[in-house]
Amino acid sequence: MGITSIVAAGFGGQGILFMGKQLALAGMYLNKKVTWLPSYGPESRGGTSNCTVIISDDEIGSPVTPNPDILIVMNLPSYIKFHGSIAKNGTLICDSSLVSERSSREDIDKYYIPATSVAYKNNMPKLANVIMLGKLIAATNIFTPDELIMSMQKSIPSSKKDLLDLNIKALDIGFNYKE
Repeated sequence: MGITSIVAAGFGGQGILFMGKQLALAGMYLNKKVTWLPSYGPESRGGTSNCTVIISDDEIGSPVTPNPDILIVMNLPSYIKFHGSIAKNGTLICDSSLVSERSSREDIDKYYIPATSVAYKNNMPKLANVIMLGKLIAATNIFTPDELIMSMQKSIPSSKKDLLDLNIKALDIGFNYKE
């Protein structure tokens, strides 16, 4: 794997920090070195939110990355803020339900999924973030679905097993989504 840097960004309440945490935990469970650096505005919901996750086979020098290998965006302000910073040969995963713009960059891979619309259509409106995770692992092979599910199984309490089942379903929807 080497080192992979990821920025996930959107509005507070979209599960951006949960998404980043799941990526970091999956890396930890696979004995990788990881950092998880959340950032959010003062509003609990509706303000901006992003997090940086770095996953590496080697020591990590800094939890910050000016040019992420992977950008996951779930709103237009985040797209505008971070799109230009994606590293050359990097990857953009974009919630096309909420981001109408399309990247003209030819030096990155681009994946668009209407995660928010798909989540509502599947009666899981709060799981667009997990649908995005499914698309991310399908596009990048950063983890297998089983590795991410293992992370969720260990981090979601058994008292909330129904949430685990819904998260697994959402991950599968995103993983198998075709544009």
